[in-house]
Amino acid sequence: MTSLLWLQTGACGGDTMALLCADSPSVEQLATDYGIELLWHPSLSAQPAGHLDRVLRRIFDGELALDILCVEGSIMTGPNGSGMYDPYGDRSKMSLVRELADQAGFVAAMGTCAAFGGVHAAPPNPTDCLGLQYDGQAPGGLLPPEWRSGRGLPVINVAGCPAHPNAMTKTLAMLASGLPLELDALNRPKAFFSSLVHQGCTRNEYHEYDVEDTEFGERGCLFFNLGCRGPSTLAVCNTELWNGSNSKTRAGVPCFGCTSPDFPRSHDLFRTEKIGAIPLDLPLDVQRAGYMAYKSLAHEAAPQRVLDKAMEP
Repeated sequence: MTSLLWLQTGACGGDTMALLCADSPSVEQLATDYGIELLWHPSLSAQPAGHLDRVLRRIFDGELALDILCVEGSIMTGPNGSGMYDPYGDRSKMSLVRELADQAGFVAAMGTCAAFGGVHAAPPNPTDCLGLQYDGQAPGGLLPPEWRSGRGLPVINVAGCPAHPNAMTKTLAMLASGLPLELDALNRPKAFFSSLVHQGCTRNEYHEYDVEDTEFGERGCLFFNLGCRGPSTLAVCNTELWNGSNSKTRAGVPCFGCTSPDFPRSHDLFRTEKIGAIPLDLPLDVQRAGYMAYKSLAHEAAPQRVLDKAMEP
C-alpha cells in the first residue's frame, strides 16, 4: 500500500472538486488498482473528529509511514511570519506542512496556489501567501529551492486553477507504481506539461490564418484580442478534455494560463495586452521580429471558409 495524506491550506477547494471528476484513473481506482491508502482528506474522509490528530501523531512518532503528502492551497505565512492566519489547533498549518514534508516520500502541490502561490498570493497579498517551493516565478517558497523529499524529488507541481483531474490522479498513480516522474524546469510533471493548450484547440485554424474574434460568442481565435494564453501555456486541457468532453477554449472562454507561475496576471483576463498592434506575450518560441509579417501574410492566404468562420470550434 502507498499511504497518502491530503491537506488543504489557503484553498477554495477547487482542486478537490476537480479530483472528483477524474476518470483515468478515478479516485476510486487509485485505491483499488494502485494500492493508495487515503490516510486523510478533509472532504472525502469519513472518520470522526480527532482522526487526523491521531494520524499526525503516528506519523511524527515514526509509527506510520507517509508516502505521499498532497497539499491543496497557498501557504499563508502572515501575520509577521507566524502563519497563524491559517491555524491548525494551536499551531499554524504552515509549520504543520513543513514538518510533514520532511516526513514524506513525495510531496505534491495540487493546483497553482500550492505550487506557486496563485490567486491568494496576488497583489496586495494581505495574508503573505506563497507556494510550497516557489513564490510566484521565484524558486523558494515555504521550502527552499534545494529541499528534496525522502525519495529525492522537489515538490511536484501539478499546477492549474484547478489542476486537471487526470493530471492529478495519473501523477499519483505513477508515484504509487514506482514509475519515474520527469519534471520540467518548474517541477511540473513533463507527462502533463509538455504540450500547449493551443495544441488540440479547435480554433487553431482561425489562429493560423489570423482570423481573430473581438467579441465573445463568435467562432474565431481568442488570442489576439480576448486574452487567450493557449499558445503560451503548457497543459493538457485540449489534448485530454475535461470530463472527457470539453475545454475552456472549446466553450468560447480564453485560456487564462492558470498552470503558469505568474497566474493570475494583474491585468484584465479577457483582454490581450499589446505594444502597438503586437501582443505583449507571443506564442511560445515565436520571435517578435517576424510575427506581424507572418500574421499579415497568413490573413491574406486564408481560405474563404476560414474568413467566413464556417467551422464550429
